[in-house]
Amino acid sequence: MKNYGFILLCAILLMASCKKDDSNQDKSDGKGYEVITDDHLSGTVLAVDAFPESIRKVFILNQGKMGSNGASLDILRTKDGNYVCGIFKKMNPDEGAGLGDVGNDIAVLGDEIWIVVNNSGIVDVISARNEREIAAITVPTPRCIAFDEKYAYVTSWAGASYGGSSNPKGRVYRIDIATKKVIDSVEVGHQPEGLAAYGGKLFVANSGGLTLPPDYSYDKDLSIIDTRTFTVSSTLEVAPNLQKVYSDGKGRIYVSTYCDYASINSALYAIDGKEPEEAVLLGEYASITAMHGGTVYCIGNKKELDWTADPEWTSWKCSGGVKSDWNPGFDSSVSPYSIGALSEDLFLIGDAGNYEEPGTVYCYSKGSKLWSVTSGVIPGAYAAW
Repeated sequence: MKNYGFILLCAILLMASCKKDDSNQDKSDGKGYEVITDDHLSGTVLAVDAFPESIRKVFILNQGKMGSNGASLDILRTKDGNYVCGIFKKMNPDEGAGLGDVGNDIAVLGDEIWIVVNNSGIVDVISARNEREIAAITVPTPRCIAFDEKYAYVTSWAGASYGGSSNPKGRVYRIDIATKKVIDSVEVGHQPEGLAAYGGKLFVANSGGLTLPPDYSYDKDLSIIDTRTFTVSSTLEVAPNLQKVYSDGKGRIYVSTYCDYASINSALYAIDGKEPEEAVLLGEYASITAMHGGTVYCIGNKKELDWTADPEWTSWKCSGGVKSDWNPGFDSSVSPYSIGALSEDLFLIGDAGNYEEPGTVYCYSKGSKLWSVTSGVIPGAYAAW
C-alpha cells in the first residue's frame, strides 16, 4: 500500500520551496519584483571614507542631450562604494522610455526622490531604497522643485520654449505630497526657475530671456507667493535672469542670477525672508551654486562676458550673508557645470564635457581630489539620502 501521507507531505514541502518569499518582495508599487534593493547592481568602486555616515546614497541626475530622451540617474552607494550608472532603467525594466528627456532637478523627501524631467513634462517620484517608480506626475515644462510640510511646488514654463511663437508667463504647480496629485497652480513671471519655501512664503526666481535678440527681455523679478492663499502677494526686483533660490532656514533667502551675458556678471543676492523689501548684492561670479547647512557655495567665471577668452574660474561661499573664501580643489583641466555640496568639506563637481557624450563627476574633500568617475550625459544635479 502506498504511503499517501508521506507523498502529501513531500508535495506540501515542494510547493513551499517553490513559492516566492513575500518578505523579499517590494509591495510599494504592486509590480511584484522579487528584488527589493539595488545591491545586486555593481559599477565602479570608489573611495567613500570621507563621506558622512548619515549619507546612504548620493543620486546624480544627468540631464542628457535635449531631444534624445537621454536623461538618466546614477547612484553612489556609500556602504560599498559602488557608482552605478543608469540605475533608473535597471530598476524599472518595464519603463521602456526610461527617465525621459532633460533631467532638470532632483530632491529628497523622506525616503522618496523627486525628479523633475523638463522636456518630458514629468515629475517622477521614486523610492530612495531601490529607485523603483512610485508615481509620474504631469506638469508642463517643469523646471525646479521645493517642499513645505504638505506640498511639493514645481516651477513651470507653462509651455514656453526656445524658438516658440509665444512667450506666456510661467506658473508654479502645487502637488499634494500624500496623493501625488496636482491640486492647484498660480501664474508668476516669465520662465521661472528655482524656488524656496520659508515662513509661509514661496520665493520664485523668474528668468525670462526667450524672446529674440538683441534684448532677450530677461525677467528681473522674484515672485513671492503666500502659501496659505496660494496667490502672488508681491514681487521684488533683483537682477536679470534669476536662477537658483535657497533658504537658510533662519530667515535669509539667497538668489543667484546668470546675468545678461553682455554687461552684468553672474552674482548672488540676499533677501530678508521675513520682510522681503530689497535684494543685497553679496558677490559676483556665481553661475554654479549649491547649498549645504545654510552655506551657499559658488563657482563663477571671471571672463564669462568674453566668449573668446579661456575661462578663469573663481570660487567663494556665503553664510549668514557674509562672503568668504572657498577652494574646492579643482584645477584648470576641469570645466565645472554643476556642484553637489555633501558637507562643509566634501563636494561633487560635474563636468559636462562636450554635452553629447558621458560626462565626469569629480569628488573633492578638504581641497584635494579624491577620485573621478564617468557619469551619464551632462551631470547636472545631486541629492543625498
